[in-house]
Amino acid sequence: MGARHGAPLHIPSHAKEKTNMIPKSSPATLPGLLAAALLCLTLAIGATAAKAETNGDTAILDRSSKAFVNVVKKAKPAVVHIKVEKSSKSGPYGDQSAEEMFNHPFFEQFFGPQFRQRQPRQQEFRQRGQGSGFIISEKGHILTNNHVVEGADVVKVVMSDNREFVASVVGTDPQTDVALLKIDDSAKLPVLPLGDSNALEVGEWVIAIGNPFGLSQTVTVGVVSATGRSSVGINEYENFIQTDAAINPGNSGGPLLNGRGEVVGINTALFSRTGGYMGIGFAIPINMAKSIENQLQASGKVVRGWLGVVIQNVDKNLAESFGLKKAEGILVSEVQKDSPAAGAGLQRDDIILRLNDSPVSDVSDLRNRVALLAPNSKATLDIIRDGREKKIQVTIGEQPDGFSPSAKVAKDKETLDKYGLTLQPLTEELAQKFSYSEQSGLIIGGIQPGSPADFAGLKPGYLVEEINRVKVKSLDDLKRALAQSDKSGKLLLRVRFGDYSTYVVLTAK
Repeated sequence: MGARHGAPLHIPSHAKEKTNMIPKSSPATLPGLLAAALLCLTLAIGATAAKAETNGDTAILDRSSKAFVNVVKKAKPAVVHIKVEKSSKSGPYGDQSAEEMFNHPFFEQFFGPQFRQRQPRQQEFRQRGQGSGFIISEKGHILTNNHVVEGADVVKVVMSDNREFVASVVGTDPQTDVALLKIDDSAKLPVLPLGDSNALEVGEWVIAIGNPFGLSQTVTVGVVSATGRSSVGINEYENFIQTDAAINPGNSGGPLLNGRGEVVGINTALFSRTGGYMGIGFAIPINMAKSIENQLQASGKVVRGWLGVVIQNVDKNLAESFGLKKAEGILVSEVQKDSPAAGAGLQRDDIILRLNDSPVSDVSDLRNRVALLAPNSKATLDIIRDGREKKIQVTIGEQPDGFSPSAKVAKDKETLDKYGLTLQPLTEELAQKFSYSEQSGLIIGGIQPGSPADFAGLKPGYLVEEINRVKVKSLDDLKRALAQSDKSGKLLLRVRFGDYSTYVVLTAK
């Protein structure tokens, strides 16, 4: 009898044993054997490959780790701990001693005139600070930050092997925060090689070594987060390398190294809302520091190039106002009298595109590059004047003593009712009060909170010299200037505050 359709087929136990006993020579079962063998081989190869891949990844990580270890081993002996001492006549109560604090009429009123101390004593206190540095020559020269040694009476350098030296300050440059020290070179000193910070790329691994919080020879690792950082507000001249390698108090002056163990920066500052590390640190590019160091070695001071212009970045609004196709270049808002720029024929409203055939990216870029040019050297400026490009050759001057490139000037946008601005004539009294005796224009009498003028940063007391490229000396001039204005809802103002003037574009709400 046949089995029912769908019912299981029962196989006797002895039949099962026979079915497993397949002759090796049976041609019908050879493909099955080959498939089984192939499966086993694949599994074996897969397991071997997985193990090899794991070993390979481990080897790569191990090589990377060893690379950092080797860089640090070679670099650490040349990284030093700097300890400084400063004398101060201010006591534990700040700038006043305890006696001076109590020499106040308030206490005399309650305790009588005998309470007043006639001759308050002044005591001298010693302040101590610390930072980092690194040796750059066998003669004992050390690079660090100016703020580490500024005002110090005694500077001591502690080596990684605990040798201690008293250092002399060869020279400092507060505008870039670079200082050069020197210690006794009678003993052989380890030296760190200097690299090329211009070749540094974002994403590249870097290593910071220093003495944060007095913990000597501390190593942190990170990547280059950005280059060319300016307008940070730390130094007068800024072109910082930004990194996420941890930089904490005490790291200042220490080296930032690339993967080859070369110094690419001097660790200078951290950005923090708490006082501790938050993933943003700044280092001075070593190429900038090299130029400073060479001058400090040669003369103990830094001499900078100078043009004698007040400049500002060209944004979209300024580009439209000056008829430019795109926002580029640096606008000359003022040329100082008897300056190198004036002698070369540079004019107000010129837009500088290139310096020595290299494009300028922003105000900081142009300022830094001019400062690094030697006085009396020749430079070529590519400019736009009245919509046309032309070249101007200028002889670079020497930056005057006391010059500050970050002098505060009036900034950004304004005009009348819809711009939140009130103007009034410049009277003799107002001119004398705000030091505008030699200028003419309309003075800002008030700014409406939340207005375009307010957002532009304008303040009462600023002097409006021009509106839409028309000079204004009276309210009648103002009316004529506004009548000539187009209906774009924007005003181009030339505004003065103190010794400087700048252009401001206001956009109506």
